[in-house]
Amino acid sequence: MSKSEEGMRRGVQIHALCYVAANLIQALAWWLFTPGLHFWPIWSIIGWGTGLIAHIWGVRAATNRVIRT
Repeated sequence: MSKSEEGMRRGVQIHALCYVAANLIQALAWWLFTPGLHFWPIWSIIGWGTGLIAHIWGVRAATNRVIRT
């Protein structure tokens, strides 16, 4: 694995860790302060999750391209 591939994979790991941490904090805030309202953190989970999936997809495509050539 080249350094650039390693860096891309590390970037995905950091992105995923931030995604999980931020959404857990939002879910906790919802549970503590507004449990009677709709689950508003879902919008962050869906929106940011879409970005995370695109990031993973892009890194996988780039690493597959490097491996094939």
